Amino acid sequence: MTLRFYYDIVCPFAYIASTRVAALAAEAGVELEYRPILLGGLLKGVGSPVVPMDAMNAAKLRLTELDAYRQAELAGLSVQYPQAHPIRTVNAMRLLIAVESVHRPALTADLYRAYWEGGEDVADLGVLAEIAAPYGLDARAVAVDPDVRQGLFDATAEAVSAGAFGVPTFEVDGAIFWGADRMHLVRRALGLAPVPPAAKRGGRKLAFFHDFSSPFSYLASTQVARFAAEGSADLEYVPFLLGALFKSIGTPMVPLFTFSEARQAYQRRDMHDWAAWWDVPFQFPSTFPLRTVAALRVALQDPATTHHIYAAAWAEDRDIGNPEVLREVLDAAGFDADALIAGTQDPAIKDRLRRNTARAEAAGVCGAPTFQVDGGSLYWGQDRLPMVQTALGGWDPQRG
Repeated sequence: MTLRFYYDIVCPFAYIASTRVAALAAEAGVELEYRPILLGGLLKGVGSPVVPMDAMNAAKLRLTELDAYRQAELAGLSVQYPQAHPIRTVNAMRLLIAVESVHRPALTADLYRAYWEGGEDVADLGVLAEIAAPYGLDARAVAVDPDVRQGLFDATAEAVSAGAFGVPTFEVDGAIFWGADRMHLVRRALGLAPVPPAAKRGGRKLAFFHDFSSPFSYLASTQVARFAAEGSADLEYVPFLLGALFKSIGTPMVPLFTFSEARQAYQRRDMHDWAAWWDVPFQFPSTFPLRTVAALRVALQDPATTHHIYAAAWAEDRDIGNPEVLREVLDAAGFDADALIAGTQDPAIKDRLRRNTARAEAAGVCGAPTFQVDGGSLYWGQDRLPMVQTALGGWDPQRG
């Protein structure tokens, strides 16, 4: 078995992954192949924006940068976004193509530290010359070497063919995993046991911002109560209207439909991977995108309905936007469906949903699910539940 690691120096998450991937491969006893690629070329090849940051609204950009700081701190690293980020890395990546494979891990580490800790301009051939010299490389000669240029082009094309659409990407037996936050899935693919969670302490408050329209909110809903209980946290369900938030902050109504074909395919498989990880049923609903206003108003009246509504939509493929289906779901679960459905027209309930949506935007939420610890730090995505669990144990870095 081989573990392939596709990366570009320009990505902080790939830097974080690069500090852990060798130990992971060694623990599994598998060969590790470093595959330096050009992220801009990869993104262009799959039809995505070449500078992803340019396509992000302010809330998403802030949470993405904050997430990089948090992931780095958990990994024992200290990253700083250079003022000129993103810096052009084509010549740095050519050095990694040119260097002997035995020295590639060390040169990779040097280039990452220069970019993400030293704030050096890795687009400057003078800077690269100093970094490359100990490896017997002439940075200026490498930059114009046609064989090296072709090698980087070929490696990037290989990544596209493998199904990659970003970095870091890991490949195990033909299956790809995207992101430093998917390394637990890589562990499982390599046959390794999960890493035990961190210890917890109590006395915290956890707000769960969610909308039934999100598959990842469903996945989070199956676990959030357990995480809160294990962290001895008071859990508050905060249903809000995701579409209204998206409209207000300038996000497409259905972000999934704006992704490249490769990313859409991966995202759908990723949902199933996470469902298997949490050991919960999952099927993508035939009525997607879902109409959720009435369901959200029901959940506002009785949070105990939340799990049943999510299961109906995302495990049983039932159209919760249909009032009669929603009534059947509530009746079957033992709730007073008539009262709850009638309550969806109560002006006070309508106003609460509007206020929850405004609260989400004011807090800096950019999508669902989002978790807020003690009214402060935000964690976006069900894949951040382990980080939330760590925060409930006392670790809660504030950046930006």
